[in-house]
Amino acid sequence: MSNLLRRILLLRSPSSVFSHGFSESPLKSLTYFSVSSEIVSSPKSASLASNAVRLENNRKDVIALLANHGFSESQISALAKRFPPIFSAKPEKTLLPKLLFFQSKGLSSPEIVRLVCAFPRVLTRSLDKRLIPSFEYIQAVLGSEKTLAAIKRSADILFWDFQISVGPNIEILKQIGVPDSNILKYLHYQPRVFLTNSIRFKETVERVTEMGFNPRGLLFVIAVFALRSMTKSTWDKKVEVYRNWGLSEEEIHLAFRRNPWCMIASEDKINGAMDFYVNKMGCDSSFAARRPVLLQLSLKKRILPRGYVYQVLLSKGLIKKTENICLLFESPEKRFIEKYINPHKEQIPGLLELYEQKLMDSRR
Repeated sequence: MSNLLRRILLLRSPSSVFSHGFSESPLKSLTYFSVSSEIVSSPKSASLASNAVRLENNRKDVIALLANHGFSESQISALAKRFPPIFSAKPEKTLLPKLLFFQSKGLSSPEIVRLVCAFPRVLTRSLDKRLIPSFEYIQAVLGSEKTLAAIKRSADILFWDFQISVGPNIEILKQIGVPDSNILKYLHYQPRVFLTNSIRFKETVERVTEMGFNPRGLLFVIAVFALRSMTKSTWDKKVEVYRNWGLSEEEIHLAFRRNPWCMIASEDKINGAMDFYVNKMGCDSSFAARRPVLLQLSLKKRILPRGYVYQVLLSKGLIKKTENICLLFESPEKRFIEKYINPHKEQIPGLLELYEQKLMDSRR
C-alpha cells in the first residue's frame, strides 16, 4: 500500500478529527498538501484524495454545527467514538433540521445536547418518516408536557413506529379493563415497557392476570413491567435468592403481588437488604414477604442510616425492639426526624449530626 493511501485511510478515521483537538487541522498533521506531486501522478489516487478532503471538510462542518448548538469539545469527541456516522451526515440537510425540530418542541439547548449524547442515532433517523410521526403519536396519547418528559427519560422511543409497535399493546391492556389513567401513567414513566412484540406482551399480561393481580390497580401495570424487564432465568435466580433466605414459593409470590418492585431489585440489593433486616435487625425472613416495599428502599441512603439511629436508640433503652420497623424505614424524611431524632435530642446530643453524617457518607 502506498504512503498516500495510508494517509487517506487515516483521514477516513473519525478519531483523526480529534487526535489533535479542534485548533489544529488533522490534514496539517498528516502533511497532506506536501505530497501534491504524488497525488497528480495517478487519477485513482487523486480521486481518493479528493474524497478524503470532502470527508474532512464535512467533519469540520459537523463539528462547527454541534459546537454552535451547545456541544462541548469533550461531548463531540465522545460522539465521534460512540457513533461516527454523525460525522458523515450532511450538517445542514440532515442534522440541523432535527436539532431545530427538538428546539421547536420545547427542549432547551442543554436538554437537546443530553438527548443526542445519550442517543446519537436520533440525528440520523428520518425526520419526516420517523421522528415527527412518533412525536405526534406520543403527544396525542400523553399530551405535550408528558411527551417531553418521556423523551427526556428515554429518547429511543422516537426510533419506533408507535402506532404499529405500541398501539396494539395499549389495546391489549384496555381490553382486560386496565384504566386509561394507569396506562398513561406508565407510558409516561416507562415508555419502553410497551415497545415489544404484541404476542409476547399479551403472554406477559396473561401471566400477570394468572398471578391474581387486579387489572384495575396500578400494581397490575407495574407487574407487567417487572416481568417484561427480565428473562425467565433472571426471575428464577431471584426466586432462588429469596429461597436461600428461607422464604417459601408462596411467600415469594405474595411479596411480588404486594410490591412487584421486590423482584426488579438486583440480587446484590436483595441479599444486602435481607442480611440487614434478618441479621442486624433480628427480623424473621418472612418479614420481607409481608412488607416487600422495604426491599425497594435504598440500602445506603435510607436503610443503613436509619438502622444506625434505631440501634443507638435501642441501646439507650429509648425505644423497644417491638417498635414499628416499617414506620421507621418508610416514613418521609421530615417525619422520621420528628419521630425518631428530635424527641431524643437531650438524651443523645448530636444524634441528628451523626445521622446526617451517615447520609453524607452514603453519597460518596
